[in-house]
Amino acid sequence: MAENKTKATKASVSAFLKSVEHPKRREDAQAIKKLMDKITGWTAKMWGPSIVGYGEYHYKYDSGREGDFLITGFSPRKQALTVYIMPGFSQYDDLMTKLGKYKTGRSCLYINKLEDIDLKVLETLIKKSAAYMKKKYGVK
Repeated sequence: MAENKTKATKASVSAFLKSVEHPKRREDAQAIKKLMDKITGWTAKMWGPSIVGYGEYHYKYDSGREGDFLITGFSPRKQALTVYIMPGFSQYDDLMTKLGKYKTGRSCLYINKLEDIDLKVLETLIKKSAAYMKKKYGVK
């Protein structure tokens, strides 16, 4: 059974964020960290070499594969600031129409720069998705 490649590490979140090359991406990442610190109440920790994660849940699929992963988080990637909304976006259509300019993947919200979106809407999206994950997986 394959193991999840992305795991929590002991690496420093602040050192990672300081190492982000692009000044605007670094500034936006610091702002998202501050927002997620406030929203979640959890301590940020590194997941793999480039994801700042909050909270943790344990999953188990019908196939027998299981593991642990972050409840929400972000990564200041070269192409975009990626925010992880683990339940995906289908249940948040009302918020997504108000968010602004972005792209999505399965659980990834891609933002070019924070000025492109409504931060209050993003805050609500993160709160709702984290609450959903906590309830679904019995996280305290």
